[in-house]
Amino acid sequence: MHDDRAIERLQELVRIPTISRLDEAEVDWAQFDRFIETVARLYPRTHATLTRELVGGRSMLYRWPGAGNSEPTVLMAHYDVVAASDDGWTHPPFAAEVTGSGDDRIIWGRGTLDDKGSLVAILEAVERSLESGVTPANDIYLSFGHNEETAGTGAATIVDVLEGRGIRPALVLDEGGAVALDAFPGVDRPLAVVGVSEKGATLIRLVVDQKGGHASTPPALTATARLARAIVRLNRSSFPSGFNPASLAMLRTLAPHATGTVGRVLRSLRVTKPLLLRIFARSDETRAMIRTTQAVTMLEAGHAANALAEHAEAIVNIRVAVGSSVDEAVAHVRRAIRDEAVTIEIVQPGEPSPISPTSGRAWEAIAETVAQTHPEAIVTPYVQNGATDSRHFTRISRNVYRFTPFVMSRDERDTLHAKNERMHVSSYLRGIEFYRALIGRF
Repeated sequence: MHDDRAIERLQELVRIPTISRLDEAEVDWAQFDRFIETVARLYPRTHATLTRELVGGRSMLYRWPGAGNSEPTVLMAHYDVVAASDDGWTHPPFAAEVTGSGDDRIIWGRGTLDDKGSLVAILEAVERSLESGVTPANDIYLSFGHNEETAGTGAATIVDVLEGRGIRPALVLDEGGAVALDAFPGVDRPLAVVGVSEKGATLIRLVVDQKGGHASTPPALTATARLARAIVRLNRSSFPSGFNPASLAMLRTLAPHATGTVGRVLRSLRVTKPLLLRIFARSDETRAMIRTTQAVTMLEAGHAANALAEHAEAIVNIRVAVGSSVDEAVAHVRRAIRDEAVTIEIVQPGEPSPISPTSGRAWEAIAETVAQTHPEAIVTPYVQNGATDSRHFTRISRNVYRFTPFVMSRDERDTLHAKNERMHVSSYLRGIEFYRALIGRF
């Protein structure tokens, strides 16, 4: 019965289209208010025992008082989602349909993996713990951001609040890595990849402004052609590759478990790093782990079909590697483009996060909980490629980790921010048990 109701509650919350937009004037805030109200209705014990504050607009901060007064734990998630239309989805993105039976049951919908699944699993764990009479050893905070997919200002404001109260968490756990299947060449077991750092999320704008005119008499190089040339040049110029300390820790962890050529290479890291870099370059997932990446995500130009564009621009999403910086990334872009007529503007800078330790009580609590709920998995540190709200918490804690306790196949990972986002029901239920077990350790 518990599991059936947990599935129904996740379905109800996935069905609320809390879509965040870069232009907040376009956000349907009524859906966010509806989500907040629905959470309160679905989890009555949690709201009777924990205190809740709305911070930074619609981010939710809960405090669960503990028996002691040592440093608290922060469990994080966010409830905004990226946009999704019905086109191309096997099941509508906000229908939260469940298909299959037994271990093959799947729940479909935007936010199942990113990140309502985690948020609801945390609430289920808290509600069940309260039913069992659990009081945590020390305070536990729940931090649920409302605009992680865009600005992340909700989480940043929560950090301001906690910092102003002198709170220094012993552990911060947000979304990030997962129990990943088929994640690393030569390793057959699932990997519980725990992000100990994350790449910096930086947006830059490439802009070309030049004289317009009639499309029947174009110059040799139009504004759009100049911008296109800059994009092509940038795309052909890869950022330098290399391993940072967190990546090396991952490789050393995996070395005893890897077979074949990859295993031999990992066990001889001192002499095989160049070969290993070539191996990593073979897939999108591993290639992103060894260098700063760039992707043009938005293009805009022109005002009429028969007029030359006077203004053309592109947004480049850059993920700055740990060990590098925003300044280094922008300098690389400038060298790659080689055109002073293309202006480079930094829209949103984001430096890489510091590396959290892979020893000590916080790390061991995560590793031991994974071993309890996902004994088949190898726990390993890694660098989170995507940005999370947890980056703001590095201001007040050195123990910030990024791990989603769901089993994800490669196909499922590929649905993040894409069509047909989905998760196995069994994975969701195991995630609830992960959070329950973790709560018991703090």
